[in-house]
This record gives sequence, structure tokens and C-alpha cells, in this order.
Amino acid sequence: MSYTKGELVEMALEEIGIASYEFDISPEQTSSAIRRLDAMMAKWNAKGILLSYPIAKGIDSASTDDSGIPDWSWEAVITNLGIRLAPSYGKTVALETKIAAKQSYNTLCGIFTKPKEMQFPSMPKGAGYKGAGSPYTPVPVNIYLDAVDETIDPSGEPE
Repeated sequence: MSYTKGELVEMALEEIGIASYEFDISPEQTSSAIRRLDAMMAKWNAKGILLSYPIAKGIDSASTDDSGIPDWSWEAVITNLGIRLAPSYGKTVALETKIAAKQSYNTLCGIFTKPKEMQFPSMPKGAGYKGAGSPYTPVPVNIYLDAVDETIDPSGEPE
């Protein structure tokens, strides 16, 4: 079971020094913080960091909604949300919080980053490579699939 969206907001506020026992957080402030959380998670989804967070479309999320994020990503969400909320409350974020936020976000990026696909030509580029116009270098042939059911000949020759 994951934390609710309201619990994530409370922990983010605690991270920047606004404890619920010292400050009364109004329901409007909680709703605003949840909208900021939704916006942050939508941005992360666009960057490829997919944490199973249910983003509300066109309606406000409730503080009792389950966040659905895994336990290994809680620190990244809480610290980064705290950094986003701090200016709204006139708070300065501690250096330790900034470091934890950056490191945990980098960890998420490392988990979700995919290596770039590389295309190799028919002949390695190096000494002796004269380009595609050379009579000794065959021109690469691109094979495109017309339908999903077709297969490519393993030899690489067009049919």
C-alpha cells in the first residue's frame, strides 16, 4: 500500500519545516499542494519517469486518493515536492533537502533512462572507409515491414 496524496503533501511540508502540529494547513492549501504534486508527476511522466501515479484529468484530486507510487520513490517525490512548495510558504529549503532531492531524482532518472539505439552501417567507419559511393562498399539496403506478420530474412537480403 502506498501513501495517499494528502500524506505525501504533509510529509513534503514537514520536510521544509511546516509541521502540522505547529501550523494549521487549510483545505485550500492542501488542494493547491496536491495540484502541484499532480503537475510535478505529470512532468515526470512526460520525461519517462513512470511511477504509476494516477493523474487527475480536469478535476482536482482528493487528499485521500492513493498515490500508487512505489516505496523506493517516496524520497524523490517528497523532497522534490517540498522544494516546489517552499516558496509558497516563504521557506528556504535546507541544503540537505536539496541534496537528497537531487540524488533521489537522479536515481529515478537512472532507473528509467533507456540507452539510445545505435545504427551500424554495413562496414565499420575507420581506415579505408570511403563512404557509400565507393565501388568496394555495398550500399546499405533498408528493409521495411509492410505488415506486422512479415518477417525479415536473417541473411539481410531483400526478398
